[in-house]
Amino acid sequence: MEITVISAQGLKNTSSCPFSHRLRPFITITACPPNPHGRDKKCQMYRTRVDDQGGVNPTWGDKFHVPIDTAFFHSRYSCIYLHLYTKRLITGRVQLGWCQVPVTDIGFPPEGSVQYLSYRIRARDGTWTPGVVNLAIRLTGFQQVAVLTDSRASDECKTVIGIPVTMISHTSIYQ
Repeated sequence: MEITVISAQGLKNTSSCPFSHRLRPFITITACPPNPHGRDKKCQMYRTRVDDQGGVNPTWGDKFHVPIDTAFFHSRYSCIYLHLYTKRLITGRVQLGWCQVPVTDIGFPPEGSVQYLSYRIRARDGTWTPGVVNLAIRLTGFQQVAVLTDSRASDECKTVIGIPVTMISHTSIYQ
């Protein structure tokens, strides 16, 4: 999967420190859920460059090739996680917010087609902020994934929804 972090708008400086007026935002991307006990060694994290010029409306255009396996598309809870930070001179990185790109938003577009998505940014506590992040997502080098799995291969009981089929009525012809 190719993810391009295009830009963000309406970011808000959350610091009340008099020396941190300027935002120097960057974004991290991962397909693994956040782990409160430290980073998972198997989880690859990608990072945009710091935008020193854009302030509250940064632009990046940074492109990342994120390897995604078919299991990612089989779980409706799979997400791409984006964390927005600002780089501070003294304190290092400070989180401005985050958002998730659910697998259901990505879907199964034709290979090579680009989807442009925008997401509102949440603050660290989960409340909405006025900020928005803009992305472009393209599936590359990927076969279409079947959404249905063989029910015999699963040990779980699942609800099955049938699709009605038009019944063809047979009329007899008397001779």
